[in-house]
Formats: sequence, C-alpha cells, structure tokens
Amino acid sequence: MTSKELALTLAGLLDDKKGRDIKVLDTGALTTLADYFVLCTATSNTQIKALADYCQKELKEKGEVPHHVEGHRAGTWVLLDYSSVVVHLFLEEARDFYDLERLWKDAQEVDLSGVVTDGTL
Repeated sequence: MTSKELALTLAGLLDDKKGRDIKVLDTGALTTLADYFVLCTATSNTQIKALADYCQKELKEKGEVPHHVEGHRAGTWVLLDYSSVVVHLFLEEARDFYDLERLWKDAQEVDLSGVVTDGTL
C-alpha cells in the first residue's frame, strides 16, 4: 500500500466510525516526519479509543501495524505512527490547542471526495 493509499484508507476508516472534521495533509515535501498527516476530531474519550482501536484492527488485517502509538492514557488525543502516515485523533479542545492545520499550513490538503461522507461533519 502506498503512503497516499494508506492515508486515504485511514480517512475512510475514521469516517466509518463517525470521526469528525477529517483532513489529510500532504506533508511529504515539507518534512521527513511523514508523507501524510491524517487529522480527526472525536466527540469523547471513548470515541478516540474506538477510532484508534478500529484503525489498528482493520489495518492489521491488511498487514499494516503502527510503529508507535502515543497518548492512549491521556484520553484527549492519540497519535498512530505508521511511519509514512501519522494519524492524529483529538478531542475538539485538544485539536484547537495543537492547531496542526496552522502549524502545517503550507501542506497541501488532499481531496477526500468519495472517501469520507463529509470532512466537516
């Protein structure tokens, strides 16, 4: 699976579980950290855990496992590091605080038409 396919698959999985305001940023030309950042807002700590668990379960079945998972205990955010793709799951307040869209404003936003029902739900 290419980095872009992985990022789009993750966006679709997050949409399946009612993640909100899903965005995929193409960061490949800006950093060596990852080719893509996937951002998603959850409505509760329980939903953050459910989103993270679902992504990991579904991708494991496709042979993709995260190299690192961070933030499970905090409950306000979780990071899933798939090397070329990093998923950031936030409660709304944490997403506003970290404001990754502003920090990575030079990144190209990937069109999610046909991948998610509505990236701004």
